[in-house]
Amino acid sequence: MSVLAGASALAVSVVTAAPALAEESPGGLQEVQIPADVEILDGVAPEPDTAVPAAAAAPRAAAASAACLGTTAAYGARGCFQPSGDVVWARDTEKDGMSAAVGVYTDYGRPAAVCINKLGVDTWATCNKDYSENGKVRLRVMRYDGGNGKFYQPETWSGWIPVDGQY
Repeated sequence: MSVLAGASALAVSVVTAAPALAEESPGGLQEVQIPADVEILDGVAPEPDTAVPAAAAAPRAAAASAACLGTTAAYGARGCFQPSGDVVWARDTEKDGMSAAVGVYTDYGRPAAVCINKLGVDTWATCNKDYSENGKVRLRVMRYDGGNGKFYQPETWSGWIPVDGQY
């Protein structure tokens, strides 16, 4: 009997501890901690003739001058990195009063930066930074509340993306 009780308790703990899928709406907002030295960047709308990333781009697209690599999505946000020009793309995908945020972390010690899309739902915003061509970046996609300046889950991380686009 104690084995069954233990198995039942384990099953209940596994079910209740499972995180929400990244594309699901959060049941309740949970604040995400951001490093104190993070640089907050307001994304800008891309130029009218700029090709925007495909909605469902592959995480590892073939390296091309305008390819957007490391496509990562969480509820309400999508992001990717364009090696040509070191451009971070952030897309807001939910009309919920919050903004899409894409954090960028490096493997060489540069302080993190977060690109915030305050342009509204169904828009792309870009942040142009200069990263070391010998380094790699990692994206952290999440939500941002401009009213209180805080970041929220769900969040998703990309794998490491070579800044030069060459895997």
